[in-house]
Amino acid sequence: MSETVLSVKIFSTPPVNERAVLRVPRWWRRFARQPTGILGLTLTLIVVAVALCAAWLAPGDPFRNVGNALQAPTAKHWFGTDDLGRDVFAQLVHGARISLFVGLAVALLSTGIGILIGSLSGFFGGWVDDGLMRFTEMVQVLPRFFLAILVAAFFGGNTFNIVVLLGVTFWTSTARILRAQIFSLREREFVIAARAIGVPDLNILARHVLPNALPPILVNATLQIGAAILVEAGLSFLGLGDRSNVSWGYMLNNAQGFLRAAWWMSVFPGLAILVTLVAVNLLGDGLNDALNPRLAAHGGQND
Repeated sequence: MSETVLSVKIFSTPPVNERAVLRVPRWWRRFARQPTGILGLTLTLIVVAVALCAAWLAPGDPFRNVGNALQAPTAKHWFGTDDLGRDVFAQLVHGARISLFVGLAVALLSTGIGILIGSLSGFFGGWVDDGLMRFTEMVQVLPRFFLAILVAAFFGGNTFNIVVLLGVTFWTSTARILRAQIFSLREREFVIAARAIGVPDLNILARHVLPNALPPILVNATLQIGAAILVEAGLSFLGLGDRSNVSWGYMLNNAQGFLRAAWWMSVFPGLAILVTLVAVNLLGDGLNDALNPRLAAHGGQND
């Protein structure tokens, strides 16, 4: 009898806490209840998947001739061909790579610069804040698009130049948003307690203040992706983009002379830009509502 009891104690499975297994972050539960946010996330993932699978969806060089020029959409060429007999669908899916790369790279670069300047300005205040904010205002008033035109005209419109130029001019909104967030956090009890026990200021900023101030910055970064894609498309449309890589703006530039003869050359890349901008903006709005600290404080009981 004792052996049987002992074996049950040894081999019995401990109870599983289902609530712990199924637990998901509160912000995700709030986000999942928003149809527009889910739509934005779904569209964004589709665009990203198309860019990642471009080599599989349209194998080969998108610049190669595949048939007759200005051929309307058919079962063989879904989106038709352009004036040089190149497949528009192949250019579209390969162009997604360049357009998304520009958007993501600009968002990462500008967010990094904005976090550095905004955090130092908001946390230390005083002359540091005054100097950095005056510099931010100086950059903010620069005519970004016309500056991009000048840089592309004088130094070439390659992708690297466009990313760097937009990255060093898009950060101002991030810096101002983060500065305001840190101003509201730097006098909180947990910051005062950390100072009281001798924690260095930079450690307080990096480990305690920044993590609580980042949600609005993540939302702003998603919006900057769409803005960067739009500026790159505008430069390429004017013929100032990178001509060695196909992008949606490059396709629109080629379609200018064929708006009536070949509507598909402009409609499909235009729709791709429209869908991408709508997707990232809906995603940004959904993240804004999900990460809103006021919703986190007042909606916790419903989660």
